[in-house]
Amino acid sequence: MSNQFTHLDAAGNPSMVDVGGKVATRRTAKARSIVVLDEAILQHFTKDDIHTKKGPVFQTAIIAGVMAAKRTGELIPLCHPLGLENCQVRIALNEQREVVIECVASLTGKTGVEMEALTGATVAALTIYDMCKAMSHNIVIRDTMLVEKTGGKKDFKREVDKG
Repeated sequence: MSNQFTHLDAAGNPSMVDVGGKVATRRTAKARSIVVLDEAILQHFTKDDIHTKKGPVFQTAIIAGVMAAKRTGELIPLCHPLGLENCQVRIALNEQREVVIECVASLTGKTGVEMEALTGATVAALTIYDMCKAMSHNIVIRDTMLVEKTGGKKDFKREVDKG
């Protein structure tokens, strides 16, 4: 892995990375974000979701995460617009009763999908915050990270709790 910033040209100006000469390969990325909710919100948890006046929280967050992942190129400067072939967002409570969001994005292409997975997990977390804030503002979004990626020059896998 290079220790150079890839989005700067020789003069130090912002520049989109030219992927024109790269070979398309299968690329996947998994990102995770944790949302910590207080008991005032968790008491509304039933049958794998939290239900509020705005609707089912986790189901809405899943849709928001997928929609955000698909629009990552519009949100992050210099990020390539990608036609995702798959994007899955999964949300569950772990043993500590924290909300664990995982977003997996994949495609066959010339550049990776890490930003799409990270964007999907992050927007899903923000959606949970938005839908639950009327019950309590004691909500923390933490530990957003790339868990693993495959394809491209080098694979990556972070050791994380199964949480």
